[in-house]
Amino acid sequence: MSSEVAISCKGVGKAFQLYWQGNDQLYQALFGRWKQFYHPHWVLRDISFEVRRGETWGIIGRNGTGKTTLLQLICGISKPSCGDIQVAGRIAPILALGAGFDLELTGRENALIGGAILGLRRKDILPKLDSIAAFADIGEFFNQPLKMYSSGMMARLAFAVCAHADADILIVDEALSVGDATFAKKCDDYIKDFASRGTILVVSHDLSTLETLCDNILWIDEGHVAAIGRPADVTAAYRRAFNIGKHVSVPRLVV
Repeated sequence: MSSEVAISCKGVGKAFQLYWQGNDQLYQALFGRWKQFYHPHWVLRDISFEVRRGETWGIIGRNGTGKTTLLQLICGISKPSCGDIQVAGRIAPILALGAGFDLELTGRENALIGGAILGLRRKDILPKLDSIAAFADIGEFFNQPLKMYSSGMMARLAFAVCAHADADILIVDEALSVGDATFAKKCDDYIKDFASRGTILVVSHDLSTLETLCDNILWIDEGHVAAIGRPADVTAAYRRAFNIGKHVSVPRLVV
């Protein structure tokens, strides 16, 4: 395992702008230099951690605590309101890529676009199209417009494109995953294989899988770091807090 840092987050925070009055957003655009017309809603505050190259990290927490927002910041989909994020290497954001698909284009055409978004040149992605189609396993729909796809078929295509991106870092959000049991197993097998050669950051509620797969786990609660450290320690603290049905402050766990 390398000592090189693949992902670094230092004091990261994210706030969304909430407007209570109908014209406040316009006023903010016109006069925001002198007065603030919005109310900040902080989703994340002071998130700091480092992922070394070759490590697998899990992120856990209750729904709405900012886990997916953190992944979006790391992927560059959104910008932090404060703090610093550094990423070394090409990221494959599993399933999030599907949000940028064009419903009027075919699966094959979207695979080309998706590869370009992930940093692949056309000459690199073209030879992989047959393999992408086989991985997605959606048959002739690969050559049909995405507007004919189910959500599960789009998820298959997005995963297949990311799996062929030659990425250094794999980012997986369980909340976005859909599909049948056979395809889910194919995804799980791919993730486990990638863990032997790359860096992974995964959001999941499956604590047992994370304990087996991960080197470290980050627990986020109410936008703050509740615990960070060895999987067995963090999941044990998380289970205790969950079992009693209310938030419990736990000491920061360090490897």
